[in-house]
Amino acid sequence: MIFIEAIIKGLKIEYIVKGEGQNVLLLPGWGTNYNVYKNLIEDISKYAKVYYFDMPGFGKSEEPKDAWNINNFVELVKEFIQLNNLDDLTLIGHSNGGRIIIKMLSTGNLDFKVKRVILIGSAGIVHKKTFKQRLKLNIVKLGKKILNIPIIKKIFPHALENLKNKMGSADYRNATPVMRDTLVKLVNEDLKNNLSSINVPTLLLWGENDTETPLEDAKIMEKEIPDAGLVSFKNCSHYVFLERPFEIYTIINNFVNGGKNK
Repeated sequence: MIFIEAIIKGLKIEYIVKGEGQNVLLLPGWGTNYNVYKNLIEDISKYAKVYYFDMPGFGKSEEPKDAWNINNFVELVKEFIQLNNLDDLTLIGHSNGGRIIIKMLSTGNLDFKVKRVILIGSAGIVHKKTFKQRLKLNIVKLGKKILNIPIIKKIFPHALENLKNKMGSADYRNATPVMRDTLVKLVNEDLKNNLSSINVPTLLLWGENDTETPLEDAKIMEKEIPDAGLVSFKNCSHYVFLERPFEIYTIINNFVNGGKNK
C-alpha cells in the first residue's frame, strides 16, 4: 500500500485513499496503525472511496511535540477533510477514533456534511473510578510528591518513572512521555453529554466482552444519540471487526451501501 504524505497541524501525517464512490473516512484507535484496519479498508473500498490516516504518534505519522487534547485531534481531522475536499461523508471510528468523531460532531459549525456515523467499540464515556483505580491514582500522586524531592530524585532518578510504569495501563506503559500525557488528557474527558448533539444516523458495533470500552458504554450511546442502533457480538472483544469480519463487513455494507453488490 502506498501512503501519501501531508503536513497537517505542523505534523507529518501519512494517509491512504482506496476505492471509488462515496467518501468514507476511517479513524483508528489509540496505539493502532494501518495494518489493524487493512482488511476492513479493503472490503469497504469495493463500494466506496476510503480515506485513512495513522494518528499522530502511531504508524507512519509523526508524534506531536507537546501533549494533545481531544480538540487538537478534532482540528487535525477537520484539516484533513478540508485538504482532501471531502463532503457527504460517512465517518467510521474505532475506540479513540470514535471519541474524536463524537467530539467533532457535537461542536457543530462544520464546513462539510456528515451523512452517517459508525462507532466500533468507541471511547468517550468516563466511568466512576473503582477502589483499585483510586488507590493506584493516590499512590502515584503521593509518589510524585516524595520522589520529586531533589535529594530523593538525585539518589533515585528513575523511581517516579518506574512507579508510573507499574501503575499505568498497557497503553500508558507503551507510550512515550508526550503520548502518555496525551492519553491522560483524552481518557479524562467525559463525552456523555455530547452524545445528544449527534444528529445523523449512527451505527454502534460492539464486542460483548470488550474490556476497553464495555458494552455498558454502547448502551449509553444508543440511548443518548437520537438516531442510533446497536449491534453487539457475543464472545468478542474490543477488536470485534477482526474477530467477526464477515458479519461486520456485511452490516457496514448494508448501512453505507444499502447492501448492494460490491
